[in-house]
Amino acid sequence: MDDPKTLVSTEWLEAHLKDPDLRVLDASWFLPAMNRDAKAGYAEAHIPGARFFDIDEISDNRSELPHMAAPIEKFVSRMRAMGVGDGHQVVVYDQAGIFSAPRVWWNFRLMGKMDIAVLDGGLPKWIAEGRETEDLPPMPRDRHMTVQRQAHLVKDVTQVAHASKLGDHEILDARPYGRFIGQDDEPRPGLRKGHIPGAKSIPWDSLLNADATMKSPDDLRALFAAAKVDLAKPAICSCGSGVSAAMIALALERVGHLNWSLYDGAWAEWGMYNDLRIATGEA
Repeated sequence: MDDPKTLVSTEWLEAHLKDPDLRVLDASWFLPAMNRDAKAGYAEAHIPGARFFDIDEISDNRSELPHMAAPIEKFVSRMRAMGVGDGHQVVVYDQAGIFSAPRVWWNFRLMGKMDIAVLDGGLPKWIAEGRETEDLPPMPRDRHMTVQRQAHLVKDVTQVAHASKLGDHEILDARPYGRFIGQDDEPRPGLRKGHIPGAKSIPWDSLLNADATMKSPDDLRALFAAAKVDLAKPAICSCGSGVSAAMIALALERVGHLNWSLYDGAWAEWGMYNDLRIATGEA
């Protein structure tokens, strides 16, 4: 079901593509091991009218951690320059299907902007269906944006450590299972292996169908149940650096579990400090 606050289909987007208050963002971002250039991919082909949202650049460059959420002033400035502002319905997609787009969905939610949806299946589905693309960026006009930061949608390391100790939240980890149990190395050098004590493994790709669309709400509920996730508890979504964690947040929203937040520092932070406890093996 199309929901312009969470997830919309390619059919929905094509039907609304010429709406004057629609804005489309290409939020592609890839891990180094994926060996793909998101900006080059955008320049080669993007959905008509799409602007490129640079997750690494539109971030807090004062932090040593990767692509932490941008300060309000920087976010508003970048969005205004991209012609994205008040009164707009935003649809965000990526070149992988669904991978990094939910991160930008969360970024907007963090700023109090609710009228944003992820494109189900992303650019690969759009292209596979023979829909139009272009290779020239649009010429945006400034648009005023009013934001109100929603602090409850983000957790810092102290809050996560407290939740881990008390067990009063479900900590859900989107990294591949081999990294979660401490069997596989982290892609970032110098990080310990394992997971936050008490966390449960929800690998990001387990949330998707074979065609990179998100599983149905019923299938997502079954997935959470199989992982013994207690949806009566508030959830904290985590991953390697705060990107794929947002996929869990989107999935939770799709099943009606609205009491969630995202650990922005993620394993890039937790795995760096020896004074933070870690767990390995089966959760």
